[in-house]
Amino acid sequence: MIWIVILIFAICLVLRFPIAFSLGISCLVYLLIKKIPLILIPMKLYSGIDVFVLLSIPGFILAGNLMNQGGLTAKIIGFCNHLLGHIRGGLALANIGASMLFAGISGTAVSDTASIGAVMIPAMKKEGYDADFSCAVTAASSTVGPIIPPSVPMIIAATLSGLSVGKLFLAGAIPGLLLGVGLMILTYYLARKRKYPKHPKSNLKQIAKGFVDTFWSLLMTFIILFGIIGGVFTPTEASIVAVIYALCIGAFVYKKITLKNLAVITLDSMKTSASLMVLIGFANLFGWILITEQLPQIISTEILGFSTNKYVVLLLINLLLIFIGTFMETIAALLILFPILLKVAVAVDVDPIHFAIIALLNLMIGLTTPPLGICLFVASSIGKVSISKVSKASLPFLAVSILVLILVTLFPEISLLLPNLILE
Repeated sequence: MIWIVILIFAICLVLRFPIAFSLGISCLVYLLIKKIPLILIPMKLYSGIDVFVLLSIPGFILAGNLMNQGGLTAKIIGFCNHLLGHIRGGLALANIGASMLFAGISGTAVSDTASIGAVMIPAMKKEGYDADFSCAVTAASSTVGPIIPPSVPMIIAATLSGLSVGKLFLAGAIPGLLLGVGLMILTYYLARKRKYPKHPKSNLKQIAKGFVDTFWSLLMTFIILFGIIGGVFTPTEASIVAVIYALCIGAFVYKKITLKNLAVITLDSMKTSASLMVLIGFANLFGWILITEQLPQIISTEILGFSTNKYVVLLLINLLLIFIGTFMETIAALLILFPILLKVAVAVDVDPIHFAIIALLNLMIGLTTPPLGICLFVASSIGKVSISKVSKASLPFLAVSILVLILVTLFPEISLLLPNLILE
């Protein structure tokens, strides 16, 4: 029976139904065949979203939109350009640097690709960068966002597993920086090889002005991060603080937010939050069906029956998650697979915090894995380049991402150093 549900879900995805609808339809078919009262649907939908920490997601989404519409993206890009523009391929390096800084506000890869890509891809093309390279570096750098805290997918993972949000935030810092630096090294090498342009070196006054312009937006990241880690407020309270802060900065410091566009920003945030909550609700029902049909036990038995070696198990999980991440949105994949695979990982003595970072890295890499990576499609549409060209140009960046994944998988200390050092 469970395979019929999964088949219906897969068919709906192929037919390009929204993931929430695909989950809902497959669940409905299961309930009808099993003759289970349909009152279970609203019950499971509500129980899926009736989690206090999930209230932080609408707050972070609204705060991110407020900061983005408040002129944050352009200021971060300008600051990174002052710092890195004089290096060969400086605009591409600024692209990656902006994604690393913007990560703390956005927290999702697709929004990073769309927001920064809308500014950077046309600018890079205008300066003489290859269009496919411009799209590829934008898509690849966007995956750093949900790894460097704060991060919406990390909050979801913590909700699903009962792990500490603060520990997850700290665990993602070093892997995120490692990924960003790795992408920068590759970009610099390609820029020198292809003789991409560079700007005149900015003076200290220009750099200082760029820092001042960006300071208030960057400060929000530190308030959120250290507020949660220091126990000053919960993730939900942090999201409200972030909204108030973003509104004040956007309205009174950057002076880009008005009553007119505030309504549009709020409505857009409500739509995004509502669609995400519906997805979480249906995923909870889908997860209940999987548990009822004992799929977690089946998967655990199959994987552990193949091998009980920790690294072999992690290799199999990595391959599965990268494959799933190529065609499924990160949060949906987390909701469906993370609780199942976490049990398998813990069974072979993998630290839950370590595994959560591995899972997130895998799903981020999937977003830029040809030919179906979602971020590749977003970047190609902005750059008006065929997906085949962008996919080919993204392969070197994909190799760097996989190398970082291998390092994080083999050396748990990379992700566990900061949580053990600060919170133990």
